[in-house]
Amino acid sequence: MRILRVVDDEHGIALVVVLLVVLAVSAIVAGAALLGSSTSLITKYHARQSVLETVADAGLEEARSLINGSRAQYPDTGYRALEAGAVVYAADGSVIPDVKRSLYVGPTGVTTGQYGVFGSIVAVAEDPQGNRVVRRGEVYQESFSKYAYFTTVEGNIVFANNDQIFGPVHSDDVIRIAPSRATFFGPVSTHETINGVANGTFKQGFRERAPFIAMPSTADLNNLKSQAAVGNMTITSTTAGNPGQATTRIEFVALDLNSDNDSTDEDEGFIKVYQATLPTNAWWVVADTFQWAGNGPLNGVRDSPNCGHTDGSAFRTFAAHLVGGSGADSKSIAPGDSTVPGRACYLGGSDILNDGNRFLPADTRGSWLPWPGVVDPRVTAKDPAHAPFLWPINRVLNPNFRGVIYVDGKVAVSGKLRGKVTLAATDNIVIADDITYVTNPGAANCADMLGLFGGNDIVVADNLLNDPIPWLQGQKAVSWDETTDEFIDGFVLALNVFTAQHYNQGSTNAEYCGATSAGRGCLFLTGGVIQKQRGAVGFTSGQGYVKRYSYDQCGFTNPPPYFPTTGHFVRGHYFEVDPTGFDVASYWNLLTPH
Repeated sequence: MRILRVVDDEHGIALVVVLLVVLAVSAIVAGAALLGSSTSLITKYHARQSVLETVADAGLEEARSLINGSRAQYPDTGYRALEAGAVVYAADGSVIPDVKRSLYVGPTGVTTGQYGVFGSIVAVAEDPQGNRVVRRGEVYQESFSKYAYFTTVEGNIVFANNDQIFGPVHSDDVIRIAPSRATFFGPVSTHETINGVANGTFKQGFRERAPFIAMPSTADLNNLKSQAAVGNMTITSTTAGNPGQATTRIEFVALDLNSDNDSTDEDEGFIKVYQATLPTNAWWVVADTFQWAGNGPLNGVRDSPNCGHTDGSAFRTFAAHLVGGSGADSKSIAPGDSTVPGRACYLGGSDILNDGNRFLPADTRGSWLPWPGVVDPRVTAKDPAHAPFLWPINRVLNPNFRGVIYVDGKVAVSGKLRGKVTLAATDNIVIADDITYVTNPGAANCADMLGLFGGNDIVVADNLLNDPIPWLQGQKAVSWDETTDEFIDGFVLALNVFTAQHYNQGSTNAEYCGATSAGRGCLFLTGGVIQKQRGAVGFTSGQGYVKRYSYDQCGFTNPPPYFPTTGHFVRGHYFEVDPTGFDVASYWNLLTPH
């Protein structure tokens, strides 16, 4: 019997195993080599991408610096190429190889200027290999309403007596602080230096030698006329009268249209416009007794047709100078008697000055101007007498209203504001009585906002409402208004000064500001004061007002419509843009509403 034996070919198997191992090792080596090559490529790609990103980001800041340095580089519409495929330099001045950059700038978003000046800078960095990075930075111009206090010229006026200043402060001049100290709760900057810096407490620090910030110009003011004209809000006045007088006055009015016991709704803000028939009646419009009719020596309020008292159901002027009719003379009241029930003074044209407290479209010294637009039936139903003379300062009843009222000449202002308005006048703006908001200044919704833009001065009038006046000459001065203080809600910007008329004259102790004796009490201003040269509202010996100024934070985020800007662009939001198929013209078209 044959026995077959299978003999293993051990040498062949070993060869096969060796070959497999060699192949595996070769694959590993090849894979490692490929992985190493890919890692190198990835590293180079990321390094290149990092360079492009840095070049693009740097371009945003370089472009912002350029448009801040030269206003002409920023277009009014569309976009402008500040660079187009330009060579880029490193910090040491050397050329970054194989990198080109394009920079574009222009207005975007709401470009009317009503809510501020907004724009974008777009930077495109690319290389010959087709790598590309696109970045966009939003920019906006700071509004002057960001400041609680701003001057170009400080003069010799100093911060003193433990002044309390809230909000940002800037001056292009030397800021002086007396040894009696002052506390600044917001950031402080000056183009010059701070004299007496040790006398100040700076809660948010200070900066000397800051960039110069130019005041707006008359041209900036005149540019607002076209915005006002669209909404039927251009008014022609005169320059007659002394600095605290005007032949035109605007009264802000809030009307509860829907009878919900408030006037906070969007469509409930109006103005009324009163004008004197003759330039010589400017005294009457602002209730100024000092030049009343030019009839020689005055007997204080008793000879003024703006003043009187309640007599039963009617209001009687002391000298029986009734505008709307005739009435009993009240001269029988004892001279010097300051306790006359219901005694008060009123601005020219006020209803209460008419016999029986009734509205008259015209009186012997002036008239109310009718609204040139269509009167809404709801207004007529609510107040039929005044309806034709109520000018809507909202887009519900005045769709073309852009938030601007423009007066050619001087204008006196007062009243209760509901809405967002910039009132511009080519001459003085006279604060004839309190100007307050329907909603509290600084409320979360910033519902009400006022900007006063005066081509000359903004003056708190020395009139029968603001200044305590004797009943007769030689008698004790007493108040003839409902309050002994004055209230201004808003941002005042004067191309000359903000001041109180005759701030260094009159009583030194007729009224009080808290526990402090003063001539005219407190001047409460909530908003900001921007002026070319610092003006005075009181005197060290007690005449005039004691300042009580507060900052309205809404001015920083929600400036009054078309309120002037500093021209300085600051950073806004930052965006990474998909570079695939990027086209600047198409992209810019998307950024601008149509």
